[in-house]
Amino acid sequence: MRRKLDLFFALVRKVLFLLPLFAFCFFGEMPSVFASDRRLMTLEDVIDLARAQSPDALAARHRYRGSYWRFRSFRAGYLPNLSLEATVPNLNRTISPVTLPDGTDVFVRRSLATSSGTLSLSQTVGLTGGQLFVSSGLQRIDLIREDGNSVSFLSTPINIGFRQPIFGFNRFKWERQVEPLRFEEARKQYVENLENISVRATQYFFDLLLAQINMEINSINLESNDTLYRIAQGRFSLGRIAENELLQMELNVLNSEATLEQSRIDYEGALFRFRSYLGFDGSEAPELIPPENIPDLQIDVYDALAEARRNRADIIAQQRLLIEAESQVSEAKANSRFNADLFAVYGLTQTSDDIQGVYRDPLDQQQLAIGISIPILDWGVGKGRVRMAESNRELVNTTVNQTLVDFEQEVFLRVMEFNMLKSQLEIAQKADIIAEKRYAVSKERFLIGRIDIIELNIALEEKDRSKQRYLAALRTFWAGFYEMRRLTLYDFLNNQPLEVDFENI
Repeated sequence: MRRKLDLFFALVRKVLFLLPLFAFCFFGEMPSVFASDRRLMTLEDVIDLARAQSPDALAARHRYRGSYWRFRSFRAGYLPNLSLEATVPNLNRTISPVTLPDGTDVFVRRSLATSSGTLSLSQTVGLTGGQLFVSSGLQRIDLIREDGNSVSFLSTPINIGFRQPIFGFNRFKWERQVEPLRFEEARKQYVENLENISVRATQYFFDLLLAQINMEINSINLESNDTLYRIAQGRFSLGRIAENELLQMELNVLNSEATLEQSRIDYEGALFRFRSYLGFDGSEAPELIPPENIPDLQIDVYDALAEARRNRADIIAQQRLLIEAESQVSEAKANSRFNADLFAVYGLTQTSDDIQGVYRDPLDQQQLAIGISIPILDWGVGKGRVRMAESNRELVNTTVNQTLVDFEQEVFLRVMEFNMLKSQLEIAQKADIIAEKRYAVSKERFLIGRIDIIELNIALEEKDRSKQRYLAALRTFWAGFYEMRRLTLYDFLNNQPLEVDFENI
C-alpha cells in the first residue's frame, strides 16, 4: 500500500511539474478573454497605428495644416496683388439744389447713371513698409434728360503711386523675421507631437500587455492551486497533512478565483482604453507580443544636448518670443513720437464724349500728399506704453534664459536615467527567471512534504511579483526610449534627425 501511494504521488508530481508548461503553451498565445477577431500586434505596430489614426495624431495634423496655411498667407502678402473694382451701374434720380448763373438757387430734378471700373496691381515693399501700386480705370456718366441723353467718359490709362509711412512702425520688417520662425517651430512641433503619441501609445500597450499577462498568470495559478487542493484532500484523508494546511489550500483556491476575476475586469478596462486611443472597433481584440529585442544603446549626454538644441521646437519658440518682444518695443516707440505718411501719384487722364476719345492724347496728372501726426499732450500715455513694452522685453529675456537652463537640465537628467534602464531591465529579467525556478522547486518540495504551505505561498507570490517587476522594467525602458526621441527629435539607433514627409500631410 505504501509503495502504491508513493508511485501515485510521484505521478502527481510529474503532472504538476508539466502543468505550468502546458498552461503556458496553451494560454500563452491568447488572453483568457476570447473574441471573434484577433490581431497580433507588436509595440512597433501599435505605435505606427497610433501615429496614423489616433485622435492625437489627427489633432496634430490639423494644427500643422493651420500653421502651414498661415505661412502661405504670409508669403502671399509679399506677392503682387491684382484686383478689379467695378460699379455697373449706379443710377441716381434726385432733386437737388443748383445755383444758376445769375446767382439764384433753384431745385432741379436730375437723373444720371454712373459706371466705373478700376484694375489695380499692388506690391508690398517689406523693407520700408510701403506699398507700390499701378492702376488703370474708366468712368462713364449718362445724364438722362427730357431733351435727350448725354454721355461722357473719363479715363485714367495708367496711375503709378506709392504710399509710405516715414517714421511709423514697419510691421512687415518684423513679420519677415517672426513668421518663418513660427512655421519652422510648427514643423518641429509636429514631429515632437508624433513622439508624444509614441510615448502615450507605449503606455497603453504595456497597460494592456500587463493586464493580459496578469490574467494568464492568475488563470495558471488557479488551475495549479485547484490541483494542489485536490491532492491535499487526498493526503488529508490519509492523515498525512493537518486540517489547517487543507484549509489554507482551499483558501488559496478562493483567493485565486477572486484575483482572476479582478484581472479580467482590469483587462477589459485596459482593452477599452487601448481601443479608444487607437480607434479600434468594438469586435477587435488585439493580442500583444512583448518586445524581445532590446537595443544596446548608451547615449552621450552632450550629443543629446546638442541635438536637442538643434531640433527642438522650444529653442525656436524662445528665439521667436525675443523677436516679438523687441517688435512690441519698436511699435510702442513709433506710436509715441512724430509720424508722417507720404502719398505720391503720377498718371495720365483724359475725358471725352466717346470711348475712343478718352484714350487719345491723355493729359498727365500728379498728386503729392504728406500727412503728419504730432503728439502734443498725451499725459504720459505714450511713454507708459514704451516702458511697459521694455519691461515685458526684460521679462521675456529672463523667462527665456531660465527656460533654456531648465530645458538643458531636463535633457541631462533624462539621459542619465535612460542609460541605467538597460541594466535594471536585465536584473529584473534574471530575477523573474530565478523566481520561476524557485517556485517550481518549492512546489516539488511541498509535494514530497519537505516544506509547508506557507513557504509555497511565499514562492508563488514572489514569482508573480518578479514577473510584474520585469514587465514594469520593460515598460520603463521603452517609455524612456521614446521619451529620449521626443526630447531630442533624434534617432540614436540610426544616427539621424527624426523626419516627417510633410508633403503628404
